[in-house]
Amino acid sequence: MEALDGNAIAGQLMEVFGGEMTTVTGRCAGCRRTWQMAELEVHTHAPGTVGRCRDCGVVLMVLVTARGVTCVHLPGLVDLGMPTAP
Repeated sequence: MEALDGNAIAGQLMEVFGGEMTTVTGRCAGCRRTWQMAELEVHTHAPGTVGRCRDCGVVLMVLVTARGVTCVHLPGLVDLGMPTAP
């Protein structure tokens, strides 16, 4: 299955973070590149949704929803900006 971009999970990100996240910037812990959430390499076929750095492949974000609760793990993020209000 081919990877999507971060726009594919814009709604899920808005629910979790409470605002528009596709233009928020973050920095990869692996290669230190700064990018926008829309640039994530997204895989939705795993148990949950996985966002990876397009440059080095580090897992930046994992979103898993179980029993109506979404758990967020951000292992590869050094910095993450704030969302804009809806």
